[in-house]
Amino acid sequence: MPQIYLCFLWHMHQPFYKDLSSGEYKMPWTRMHALKDYYGMARILEEFPQIHQTFNLVPSLTAQIAEYASGEAADPFLALALKPAEQLSGEERAFLMRHSFYSDPRRMIYRYPRYGELFDAWQAQKHSASARHFDAQEIRDLQMWSQLAWFDEEFQAGDPEVRGWIARGRDFTLADQRRMGEKQREIVSQVLPEYRKLAAAGQIEISTTPYYHPILPLLCDSDIAAVSHPGVTLPPRFRYPDDARRQLVLSRDAIARTFGAPPVGLWPSEGSVSDEVFAIAADLGFEWAATDSGVLNRTLGRAVGVDGLYRTYRWWQSGRSLAVVFRDHFLSDLIGFVYSKMDSGPAAADFLDRIRANCAGILAGGRDAFVPIVLDGENAWEYYLQNGRPFLRELYRRISAGAGMRAVTVSEALKLLPASPLDGIFPGSWIDANFDVWIGAGEDNQAWTQLLRARQTFDSATGVSPERRRLALEELMIAEGSDWCWWYGPEHESVNREEFDQLYRSHLANVYRFLDLVPPEELSRPILRSAAPELRIPPSGPITPVIDGRVTSYFEWIGAGTYRVDQRSGSMHGKKSLVKEAYFGSDGANLYLRVDFHPGSQAGLSATEVRLTIQSLEGAGPSYANITLANGAVLTSEARLAAAPPAAPNPVECAFARILEARVPLAALAIAPGAGLRFQFSLWQSGLPVDAVPQQGWLELPTTDPAAMTG
Repeated sequence: MPQIYLCFLWHMHQPFYKDLSSGEYKMPWTRMHALKDYYGMARILEEFPQIHQTFNLVPSLTAQIAEYASGEAADPFLALALKPAEQLSGEERAFLMRHSFYSDPRRMIYRYPRYGELFDAWQAQKHSASARHFDAQEIRDLQMWSQLAWFDEEFQAGDPEVRGWIARGRDFTLADQRRMGEKQREIVSQVLPEYRKLAAAGQIEISTTPYYHPILPLLCDSDIAAVSHPGVTLPPRFRYPDDARRQLVLSRDAIARTFGAPPVGLWPSEGSVSDEVFAIAADLGFEWAATDSGVLNRTLGRAVGVDGLYRTYRWWQSGRSLAVVFRDHFLSDLIGFVYSKMDSGPAAADFLDRIRANCAGILAGGRDAFVPIVLDGENAWEYYLQNGRPFLRELYRRISAGAGMRAVTVSEALKLLPASPLDGIFPGSWIDANFDVWIGAGEDNQAWTQLLRARQTFDSATGVSPERRRLALEELMIAEGSDWCWWYGPEHESVNREEFDQLYRSHLANVYRFLDLVPPEELSRPILRSAAPELRIPPSGPITPVIDGRVTSYFEWIGAGTYRVDQRSGSMHGKKSLVKEAYFGSDGANLYLRVDFHPGSQAGLSATEVRLTIQSLEGAGPSYANITLANGAVLTSEARLAAAPPAAPNPVECAFARILEARVPLAALAIAPGAGLRFQFSLWQSGLPVDAVPQQGWLELPTTDPAAMTG
């Protein structure tokens, strides 16, 4: 009887945050995710012994975890979280305030009432010069909550001390602070032993990535980026295949030391592959590698359906071979970016229903189906209810109880399934089957140019002790990591972009210092250039546009408020927003809304539902309007408005052609003349949320009184 072999590969990774010169950790994310994700993601499998999975552990991550577990990590973020509030300097207080609210507000801050209180007070403080400053007790409560919110669900529910702190919520003591710091080390110390235990039991397979997470094809030859993106502007050629080999050798050795056996599986950083990379990996003893379905499409020169995707492959070239699996990009992204917006049961059911529907034809043809789900194992969960644990439990329970489906490791699947041959692999990554995120933009190319200069300086340096030369080489390998260029260029945004830029340049500067040379002056200047964030402009005058789905006149939306979407992703690379910008305003009697979509996206808006929610700023509402788009027009429009009788005709007027336009009478919203309102809307396709404006919070129309608006 044909089976579905479902293969999860969770990629666990953080950049190397330690400055080798100072010995200090420049960002806290390894520790924070060790508290929240790394232990629990493995520990939950003990509840589901039938679920086998692959965990991809990057050695630069496991090395940092081990140092935190030993108590030797110098982390200024933790030091300030544990320092008595009464002893903090003004500068330390400012640092603490800036770095204490990194959590997702909806899932990780407002989940805890006191943390939400402190967040609201901080927001008010930022927007009012007269706002009071936190007193010592409020600071101490913030010090505790900035850490407790990141404690794993296992400890929040099952550890009496942690549960007691969360239940109390406030008025923490110095003794609580000290004990909380000790508890962190206890938690982090359990991470690697948990993986060793499950690996020894055969329930998980541990694969790996080159040591400092570089884009291997670009280390081998940066000019290969022009193959996947002809005409791209590239920096001077960086060609150091021996660096790629060294990163892989160090990785295999580190995993073997930590877990007792060398890994046979490889998730090349960001799924980035090339024939040269596969040849090196095969030479070093790797037996399989994973990458993305987009790479398979370009390798075969066509869009590959599930019949071609849901199978294993074997790459052969010059007498070398390597098994290759290609992730289902769409299903992996549903877990990474979509299901966090849904309840756990429906999300798990939708995921498995989609897999069964995809596999129906394959199974009917008498063949087993291999479904590879590969995604980040840490960053998505802060957007889920209770860090994703209810979703994972529901998913694993349904897989365990279902018939015809087994959750297996990659190596288990490769023993069960025949492989289709490949005589080459297209050079690309999991993002658009190219390398554009890491090379080609001005910032990226500047970073590569500075890396090349440091690498060439290392090659020519003489008269340096072996130990200092070893440290200089390690700094080079750290700087070769992919994470620095993740934040350069136009694609991604983070409150820590400046810190990443500084840390990258510090690693390069350390190369020169360890070689007893003066770092070049250019490393003192930021690589980052200014980038436009989301734009919010309030209305400046009344508007009365024609609702026809077109810009009838240049003047009809003058005076409208504007929201322009920030196109940069956060720490994870998700789908681009469908919405380019939104305009909104009023004539005193109606709310007007216009939505402009990105050029070329209109074709993908068929069977799209726009869900609009409107509230009065004075407490009335909420009201809802759902608009369904199909074939370049409005198919249906339904509304539940606060002041409209249930049987009354729908008063919402809308049209969609080049743009979406809508008019909603204020009287039907129970919004008094001149009163303000706020609204938000989301886009849904096939029952799944695909976009939201704004991503967080609401857009506000402070007044609907035309006389109060100034042009």
